[in-house]
Amino acid sequence: MIRLTSVIWGVFLSATLLIVGCSSQQSAIKQESPGRIEQNTETKETVTAEDYQRAEQFLWQNTYHKVLSMVSGQRWISDVLIYNTRTEEGRKYVLADIISEEKKEAFDHGRLADTLSANVDQDVDAQNLPLSNVSYSKEENTLIYQINGQRFETDLSSYETNKLSDKEGDNEILSPDGKKAVYIKNYNLWMRDTKTDEHTQLTTDGEQYYGYATNNAGWIRSDNPVVLWGPNSEKIATFRHDSRGVGEMYLYDTQVGHPDLEKWKYPLPGDSTVFKIERVVVHANEENPEVVDLDMEPDYHRSTISDHIASWGGQFLDNEWSADGSQLYFVSSSRDHKVAELREADPETGAVRDILKETTNTYYESGYSEESWTVLEDSDEVIWFSERDNWGHLYLYDLETGELKRQITQGNWRVLDLHHVDEENSTIYFTGSNKEEGNPYYHYLYKVSFDGSGLTNLTPEIAHHEITWSDSKEYFTDTYSTVDAPPVSVVRNVDGDVVMELEEADISKLKETGWQAPEPFTVKARDGETNLYGLMYKPTNFDSTKSYPVLNYLYPGPQSGSIRSFGFSASRSDKQSLAELGFIVVEVNATCTPGRSKSFHDTCYGDMGDNGLPDQITTIKQLVDRHSWMDTSRVGIWGHSGGGFASTRAILEYPDFYKVAVSGAGNHDNRNYEDDWGEKWHGLLEEKEGVNKRELGFYEQGDNYDKQANQLLAENLEGKLLIAHGMMDSNVPPTNTLLVVDALIKADKDFDLMVFPNAGHGFGNSRYFMNMRWDYFVKHLKGMEPPKYNFEDNIR
Repeated sequence: MIRLTSVIWGVFLSATLLIVGCSSQQSAIKQESPGRIEQNTETKETVTAEDYQRAEQFLWQNTYHKVLSMVSGQRWISDVLIYNTRTEEGRKYVLADIISEEKKEAFDHGRLADTLSANVDQDVDAQNLPLSNVSYSKEENTLIYQINGQRFETDLSSYETNKLSDKEGDNEILSPDGKKAVYIKNYNLWMRDTKTDEHTQLTTDGEQYYGYATNNAGWIRSDNPVVLWGPNSEKIATFRHDSRGVGEMYLYDTQVGHPDLEKWKYPLPGDSTVFKIERVVVHANEENPEVVDLDMEPDYHRSTISDHIASWGGQFLDNEWSADGSQLYFVSSSRDHKVAELREADPETGAVRDILKETTNTYYESGYSEESWTVLEDSDEVIWFSERDNWGHLYLYDLETGELKRQITQGNWRVLDLHHVDEENSTIYFTGSNKEEGNPYYHYLYKVSFDGSGLTNLTPEIAHHEITWSDSKEYFTDTYSTVDAPPVSVVRNVDGDVVMELEEADISKLKETGWQAPEPFTVKARDGETNLYGLMYKPTNFDSTKSYPVLNYLYPGPQSGSIRSFGFSASRSDKQSLAELGFIVVEVNATCTPGRSKSFHDTCYGDMGDNGLPDQITTIKQLVDRHSWMDTSRVGIWGHSGGGFASTRAILEYPDFYKVAVSGAGNHDNRNYEDDWGEKWHGLLEEKEGVNKRELGFYEQGDNYDKQANQLLAENLEGKLLIAHGMMDSNVPPTNTLLVVDALIKADKDFDLMVFPNAGHGFGNSRYFMNMRWDYFVKHLKGMEPPKYNFEDNIR
C-alpha cells in the first residue's frame, strides 16, 4: 500500500515481461472483449506522437523547474531560517534572521562551489549547488550539509571546508546532545561515542527473531534501530522485537542461474502469532550499561498513528519522556486498534502505571499525521486526542486519576495534529480543518486556551497552509496556496502576525507552456447529502463540442484519499498528461477516506471491498449531468497499490460502468497483506458460522474477509483489464495479484498482465509502465491505435 506519512517507493524495473490475453485455453485466436471500443472512424479523431509529446511536458520532470521563488528545504536553527529557492539564474540559498529582520544570501555560491570542487574532485555548478540536509550555526558562522552522500562543514568566514565522518549517521540514531549514537549489531543494541569512536555493547541477549530495536513492520524493514532517546541523552526507550513463530514472506529475483531468495518475517491477518514488543529502557552508560524491563505483558506491534511503531527517521512512536527523563509515557494499542491505553513507566524500576484508556467500535487514531497526545508535567494533566463525538478533538485529563476534566475543543470540525503546547501561558497550538468556509481539506493553524476559550485561526487566508516551527516556538513558517494559486511563504509570530515575508512563487514560465490548473468541483456522496470534493483535468486544447471519454483516478482509503493535498502542485502525477491525450480525468476524495468526520472515514470499516466506489460512480454521473462533453459510455479507471486493488474491484463489480481498468501493485486480498493494515481497517479475521468449507470455491475461505477478495469476482470481468505487479515487491507481495490472475484464468477471461521481474512497489510511474498505461486507454477507451513514442528520447 502507499504509506502516510505519506510514500516509500521500490526500485524501478530492470526487466519486463508482457503476457497478453491470458486465458486457460491460451488460444491463438482471441475473441474481442465486449469492453473494447470500436475504432473511431466517424470523427476521424486521432492521437498522435505530438499529443504524447505535449502530454509529457506536463509531467513533474518538465514542470518543477518552471516554478520560481518557492521556499524549499527550510531548516530552522534557533530563530534563524535557512532555505533555498529557484531563480532564473539557478538555485539560491537564503538566510532569514527573524530577530534582526534581515534576509540575505546564505553564502557566496561561487566560493562554496570552488571549495567543493576541490573536495569532491569534480566541477560543482555555483548556480545549482546539489546540497541537501543544510543547516547553519549562527554562533560559529558555519554551514553543514551533504553532497553526493558525504557530509561537509564550511566556515563561512574563510570558506575552509572539512569533510565530516562518513560513519556518523550510517544506520545510527544520534542522541539529543550529539555525543552518542546507537545502532544494531548481531540483534543487540550498541552505542558509539561520536568523538572518540569507541563502541559499547548495551544489550547482550539479543538473537535472531528476538532482537533489540528491530525495525520490521512486515511491509517495511530497515537496519536503523527504533528508539527514543531521553532528553538528557542518558536513557533510551526501545523494545525487544519478538517475531519467533511468525510466518515468513518469500520473493526471488530473476537472473541467469539460481535466483536469490529473499525471506523475512511478515505476519498476515488471522495469524495466531504476530509481532510483539517487550518494552525496555536502556541506560546508555559506557562503563555500566543497564537494561530495565518494563513490568508488563508484551504489546502488539501497533501504534496509534501508523501500522508501524517507528517513524521514517526511526523514532519510537507513541512514547514521550518527561522533561528530566525521570518518567516515560507511552500508549499500548490492542491488536485490533480498538483499545488505546496511556501508561507511565519508571525507567529505574520498570514499574508501570495505567493512566487512561479509550475504546472505540472501529479503530482509535491519535491524530491525522502525528500523535496528538502529550503529558503536562507542570499541572499533572494530559492532553488527549479523541474522535468520540464523531470529530477529532482535544480533551484534558487528570494525570494522576485518569479522570476527564473537560473537552477543550468541540464542534463539527476537526483537530488534525497537536503542534505545540505552551504550558506557561496555558495555550495549545494545533492544525485543524473543516471549520472555515470553503474546502474542508484546507489545513489551518489555530491556538486555544486549556479551558477551551480564545480559539483563534492564526492563518486566516482561505488556502491550504503548511507549518514549520522555529526552535524557540515563538515563530513559524506559513506556506499557503490553493490548486490554482501558487505558494506564498511568510514568517508569523504566535499571534499570527506576519513578521517577515519570504517568497511568493512565480509560475509565469509554467503558464507559458500552456499549463493549466485542474478544476475543483463539489458533488454529493452516495447518501445524496454529504459533499465530496474533487479535481477535474481537461485537455489544454479542450473543445466543448466534442465528446470525451472519462478516466477515474483513485486511491480509495481508508489510509488516505485520492487527493493528498488541495494546495498548489505543478504536476499531479500524469493526470494532466492523460487529459492531453483526449480524456477528462476525474479524482475525488470519496467516503472511507480521512480528513473529515469519524463517520465519513468509517464508511467502509469491515468492508474494504467497498473502496468508496459508489461515490466514485455517483461523482462521475453528476459531472456528466453538468457537462455534455463527458461520455459515460467510455469510462476507465486506474490506480496503484490500494488504487490497484480498487481499480480492479471497479471493473469486476461494476462492469456496466467501467469499461477499462489499469491496476498496479494491488492488495487484492488483504489476507495476503500484512496483518496490522487489514486488522485495523477491516477488523480481525473471523470465520463464519455454519459454513461448509468443502462447498466453497477456489479461493473463498468462509470468513469475514471474503467480501473484500477481488479474485472471488473474476467471473464478472467484461471489459479490458491490465493488471501489473513487481515480483520483488516487499510491500504488497505479488501473490496478491497472482491470486486474481489465477482466478481469471480459471474463469476463462481475457486480460492483460504485466510482470516486472526485479521491481519493487514503485514501478507505477516508471517510463515503461506509464507509456503502457497511456497506450492502453487510447487503444481500448478511444478505439485508436496508439502512436509509436519513446519517452526516453523526449524526457528532459
